[in-house]
Amino acid sequence: MIKGLFETHIEVSNMKEAIAFYSNILNLELAHIDHPRRIAFLWLTPAKKAMLGLWEKPSPIQKRHFAFQCDLEFIRDSAVSWLEKNDLKPYNFLNNGSAEPMVFAWMPAIAIYFDDPDGNSLEFISMLEGQGLPELGVINYVDWLKITETIQKPT
Repeated sequence: MIKGLFETHIEVSNMKEAIAFYSNILNLELAHIDHPRRIAFLWLTPAKKAMLGLWEKPSPIQKRHFAFQCDLEFIRDSAVSWLEKNDLKPYNFLNNGSAEPMVFAWMPAIAIYFDDPDGNSLEFISMLEGQGLPELGVINYVDWLKITETIQKPT
């Protein structure tokens, strides 16, 4: 029945700035602006299978969180530098001052976080191969690789 999430909506304080951020920085395609209602819609995927709605609201806005599915290689190898190059501050799930992507061992998935101009929490995430190991909690990717390599080695 349900095949995925088609759209999600967030509040923004300035429609023009939000459209610029999501289209110019995150490369989402502007689909439609409903000027009377102060809503913009952007395609999240080239195949037009998911969209993001931006609702301009007077302050204070209600901050939200959502995650963009990305390739493992992008998150592992270049997401942090890409975010920094675009003047975005990457942070991990623990928000402990490190910009190193972390693994949610229960899923398992690797992720890195950043904020949009309104302070909405955004995430790049990629599912990892193999079964989840919930007892590990949230760990760094290097430790995840060491642990899973040890588990998967034939004895």
